[in-house]
Amino acid sequence: MTTFDIAGPDQPIPARRYDPTAAVRHTVILAHGAGAGQAHPWMQARAEALAAAGIRVVTFDFPYMTAGRKVPDRAPGLLAAWRTVVEAVAAAEPGIGLAIGGKSMGGRMATMLMAESAPPASVRGVVALGYPLHPPGKPEQLRVDHLSAIRVPLLVVQGERDPFGSPDEVEREFAAAGAYPALVRVPGGGHGFEVRARDARQADVYATVVSAVAGWLDTLQPAAAL
Repeated sequence: MTTFDIAGPDQPIPARRYDPTAAVRHTVILAHGAGAGQAHPWMQARAEALAAAGIRVVTFDFPYMTAGRKVPDRAPGLLAAWRTVVEAVAAAEPGIGLAIGGKSMGGRMATMLMAESAPPASVRGVVALGYPLHPPGKPEQLRVDHLSAIRVPLLVVQGERDPFGSPDEVEREFAAAGAYPALVRVPGGGHGFEVRARDARQADVYATVVSAVAGWLDTLQPAAAL
């Protein structure tokens, strides 16, 4: 793992790069969730596992996390940081086709970036790891209005016990909003794909998630075709 800074409009954005030991199959940028940054063990473990599968992973901290604030910035600030990171990674690897995504809020912001009127041209797919479809206990507060504007493939990995939305809810509400992602269901999984010991072996669940993400990345349009 290599740490580096990305020049931001107001302050540097701390980032990390996880490089495969073998040939790089793809590059994916992953953003953290609302409550924990890129150094959280969950983020590090998923990035390391993807790197072991031949995927170069770049992670970063949103400015509010760097500043030590507990409450995330509003969407425009988060999206500005996302765009800065994508542009920097794309510039460092000219011609590459990136995938972007992340955990919970980070993945949702990635979908919102790609729903903008002029999304980054280098991005060829979005991965949402535990999409926060609605706040827990508030299924009427859906976060789907932007989804129909996304023009690249979308993968959603969702735990069956996720309080932010079950796979069935994701499938139904995304379709109602005009979006049809590839959907990976995590049996017995929570928001971070955690499972009860009686249901499955946790390491096996995480390995299945990483395998599903890596396999889906293989289906994306090659960078040369962008």
